[in-house]
Amino acid sequence: MHILIVNGPNLNLLGTREPEIYGNLTFEDYLKKLSADFDGQIDYLQTNIEGEIIDALHASKHDGIILNAGGYTHTSVAIRDCIAGIGVAVVEVHISNLAKREEFRHNSLITAVCAGSIMGFGLEGYRLALTWFANSSRAKIGY
Repeated sequence: MHILIVNGPNLNLLGTREPEIYGNLTFEDYLKKLSADFDGQIDYLQTNIEGEIIDALHASKHDGIILNAGGYTHTSVAIRDCIAGIGVAVVEVHISNLAKREEFRHNSLITAVCAGSIMGFGLEGYRLALTWFANSSRAKIGY
């Protein structure tokens, strides 16, 4: 299985940004552990640019995509429309529990077009998404 993980804006600051919410581990360090435990290939992109997220999703030939759109989760109709149009299962992941955060974070524009949403489990949410892709027949048919 070949999975693409895309992290959006400010997730390059993991390990230093608000450690009480996001923890002290960089995503690159976590990705090493995740890749070592995963029986497949993981490609990774982090970008602060909305259009680069869309371009990566459009170009993907992966079996599935794990997307943490960061702040674009709450604002980007363009990313929502992209997910709806690509025909690849996308799992939305958020490190924190958005329902326990500021009110503007409670609404996700992308949830309705994703195969599922995982939030509030820290970086382990990515492992949960990988497990779903590895074990779900829905993932293999684009959900």
